[in-house]
Amino acid sequence: MKPLISADSHIVEPPNCYVDFIDPKFRATAPHIEKNKHGVDTFVIEGMKHGLPLGLLAGAGIPAAQLRAQRNASFVDLARASWDPAARIAIQDEENICAELIYASVGMVLCSHPDFAYKSACFQAYNRWLQSFCAGAPGRLFGLAQTAVESIDGAIADFRAAKEMGMAGMMMTGNPQHEDYDHPDYDALWECAVDLDLPICFHILTSNDHGVETAFKAERGHAANGFMNIIRGVQNVVGVFVFGGVFERHPKLRMVVAEGDAGWVPHYMYRADHAAERLGTGLERTISKPPSSYVANNIWFTFQDDATAYQTEILVGDRALVDSGRLIWASDYPHTDSTYPRSQQILAKQMARLSETQRNAIVHDNVKQLFKLPIA
Repeated sequence: MKPLISADSHIVEPPNCYVDFIDPKFRATAPHIEKNKHGVDTFVIEGMKHGLPLGLLAGAGIPAAQLRAQRNASFVDLARASWDPAARIAIQDEENICAELIYASVGMVLCSHPDFAYKSACFQAYNRWLQSFCAGAPGRLFGLAQTAVESIDGAIADFRAAKEMGMAGMMMTGNPQHEDYDHPDYDALWECAVDLDLPICFHILTSNDHGVETAFKAERGHAANGFMNIIRGVQNVVGVFVFGGVFERHPKLRMVVAEGDAGWVPHYMYRADHAAERLGTGLERTISKPPSSYVANNIWFTFQDDATAYQTEILVGDRALVDSGRLIWASDYPHTDSTYPRSQQILAKQMARLSETQRNAIVHDNVKQLFKLPIA
């Protein structure tokens, strides 16, 4: 099997990420680390009620029984590979990973911040820091710039700046400030994304109604029921783009749904087609094809250890999901849900029934082609 490319990995923003790189106007209120009342290093974010402890942002490889203690970890206790590019390459080599697409961590929480001007300043600061992080290992670390979508013109400027900085794509906030993403006003932004060849990436826990502070809270029953809710936010985003005709108007636009798993996708496609056929009053004004065709052609899905995604019997149209070209494996390092340090073992077990061609596509070829990565 070819070396792995992780389609969804993260960093843990270091203490200087925002303070040193933000517009001076926002420096006094920039996200920064303080000790909370329990003496735990916590990112304090202006305008957000709760701080963000760092420990579980770097829980990769820590046994489940020790995760409670990891909650109390300070920044100096975190794996250095969480923020240092040289240490990160050592982790990649350990798992036979040749490259990673990098998403934010604190930036995920910031996606739900109500002040769009503040959020924009934070994301622009993060992008500057991320550029320096990726520069520490060119060809191995590929950044996804963040944009707050404070305005359409502002987002277009963010896309252009990201391209100039060498970013591979855009990590989108789940909710823009103006209207929603299917509004025709955003057509100029999607044209820009296509022209610049930048995929738009929606990660779980970055929508207002399914953010870090809300999605894990169970609406009913045991607290674990909240964990079952976290993919709903990205499913909502898919529906906005598909039913709202965004892909109809922009057939070359490429979207990534990150860390939402993939085994549910064939059923989602079936159900979307059923809804359009039986209940889709007025959909003929926005889309001309079955909803499933837009999912199959325009959206890629990252996952870590979703064994259901590898089932060769599950079909997308007349092809198996594993042959769709839309599955892209991810390690999620250094987050708690990461497959590190057992990625190779997990893949070997779950992909045992697949051909070498299918394995290579899912762990390497699909994401390389999607982001046009300069990897041999």
